[in-house]
Amino acid sequence: MAELASEAAATRPGERTGDAPARHVVFRVAGERYALPLEAVREVVPPQPPFARVPRASEAVRGVMNLRGRVVAVVDLAALVGLAPQPLAEGVGHVVILDQDRRTLGFLVGAVAGVEPLAPPAEGGAGLVRGVTAARAGAVTVLGAAALMDAAVALFGGR
Repeated sequence: MAELASEAAATRPGERTGDAPARHVVFRVAGERYALPLEAVREVVPPQPPFARVPRASEAVRGVMNLRGRVVAVVDLAALVGLAPQPLAEGVGHVVILDQDRRTLGFLVGAVAGVEPLAPPAEGGAGLVRGVTAARAGAVTVLGAAALMDAAVALFGGR
């Protein structure tokens, strides 16, 4: 998944024009398919359980992990999209790392399918769910990175 970082570096936010397909990271969460714009994803790493718990944080916050000397909070993405919590087992799943506004958060997902160009969703919503669009293996729900970060930060009580 290290290639995600180099592909993201080649894509500058806001450069896309019209309805041209944009590259997205496609992944599974509790059996459902989701995508995030590649430009928003810093990297994808394997989870490193057991995570250290975060006091007074929501149950959706799985804890924190050490990522090359940096402490990164990990949130179960299933909880943010209204699905049942994902089981956490050694060697299963991925953590999608997002950086925005000097904040780094990891989102626990079941499995990353890869990177593919996706047409903008017809609905074009502005919240957490931007809409649904066609992908190689069927429909995929496109998430908004900024709204996802905002929802995750709210789990920490506004910290």
